Amino acid sequence: GQGMTEYIIIVALIAIAAIGVFGLFGNTIRAQVATMSQELGGNDGTQASNRAANEGNRAQAEGVRGKTLQTYGDNNAAKSQ
Repeated sequence: GQGMTEYIIIVALIAIAAIGVFGLFGNTIRAQVATMSQELGGNDGTQASNRAANEGNRAQAEGVRGKTLQTYGDNNAAKSQ
């Protein structure tokens, strides 16, 4: 009863945190996986590695930018363009 409810709440909180982290670093993770795939396939992964570095810089800039409910609409407008 109570133990299962607490477990479900903890799992839900972890899932929400994981969604937030993946939303912030998702492009970086995809670019790093692409780099590994290129290198494992015997190709040059420099281009994918550069993309991963660029996405990491973008994620860092997003992470330090102040976010409030007033700027929420700005984020959505930028993504739709």
